[in-house]
Amino acid sequence: MSSPTPSSETSPATATWPWLFSAPIDLAAFAGSALVSLLLLAWGASSGWLNADVPEWSWVTCILLIDVAHVYATGFRVYFDRQELQRRPWLYYGVPVVSYVLGLALYSEGELLFWRVLAYLAVFHFVRQQYGWVALYRAKAGEVGRAGRWIDNATIYAATLYPLIYWHAHLPRRFSWFVSHDFHVIPLVCEAVCWPLYCVALTLYAGKAMFQWVGGNPNPGKDLVVTTTAVCWYVGIVAFDSDYAFTVTNVIIHGVPYMVLVYWYWSRRVSDAADRGSTRWRGLVFFVATIWVLAYIEELIWHRAIWHDKEWLFGAGIGIEPIAQMLIVPMLATPQLTHYILDGFIWKRRSNPRFRL
Repeated sequence: MSSPTPSSETSPATATWPWLFSAPIDLAAFAGSALVSLLLLAWGASSGWLNADVPEWSWVTCILLIDVAHVYATGFRVYFDRQELQRRPWLYYGVPVVSYVLGLALYSEGELLFWRVLAYLAVFHFVRQQYGWVALYRAKAGEVGRAGRWIDNATIYAATLYPLIYWHAHLPRRFSWFVSHDFHVIPLVCEAVCWPLYCVALTLYAGKAMFQWVGGNPNPGKDLVVTTTAVCWYVGIVAFDSDYAFTVTNVIIHGVPYMVLVYWYWSRRVSDAADRGSTRWRGLVFFVATIWVLAYIEELIWHRAIWHDKEWLFGAGIGIEPIAQMLIVPMLATPQLTHYILDGFIWKRRSNPRFRL
């Protein structure tokens, strides 16, 4: 799969830079999502939402339409593609089965254990996704230097892991990943030790990036991913102790770029080059509508059967027996677990010959 042709509006300089999609799309996906996150944070601060429950509108936009919906975007990469399903059936059919069985086993041992394991799997997935973007940009630019790779990896891991270590060392917080107490407390000294390492990693990356810009071979997309990750993760987890701040800074920069990637891949799989212009918008509407409907159906079941919340959006809750709940909760978590696991396979270029940027 070849790279998208740069827009005619793209300057010659930016056209030669190693963008994953194109300059406008990369900037919209990464800079745009981060900018929206920070603007929503500023709006929330001025509106008094930082010390209050997450407003319903932000739950709908960030959690339902981005966080839950981006999980179902994986369907367009795998489950709605017959050729892809036939290529690795054991993986694609086996992972949901294993995910459900694992979830069932964990939930039968205790609700907190179930949510704790799910939370740490989610954390691993979120961290690795940011690492994955950096790796894609390195590959796109043909960067093979060992020192540069070490600095890149150390920085993206520092940008994500330090805020998480801070979170663990300063429990309890006003927000949680899934449910209260799903993270273990660690000693404060862990955060104190990691802080200087965090600063060193960011400083080294900044110096390397400046050297590349001065030398005329910058990688602006990679710089953008590292910068927005460092800013949003620090602001949303360390600088503020707020459920609203964490939601708007964490979810948007994770879900939006992923949906862009899946749509970009899927639209080029189903559209002939000559027809792309005429089908682009119809395909986008179909893509977004599908993942939003699936996300709504999942949350409808969660809220009516399990959480008994948000009646204004999902209707009144229904009572179910404990045995039914033990079966339903792992089932509802299966798409999420499947997404976490498959994401480690479906974007590796060596084992996915159709995936080319």
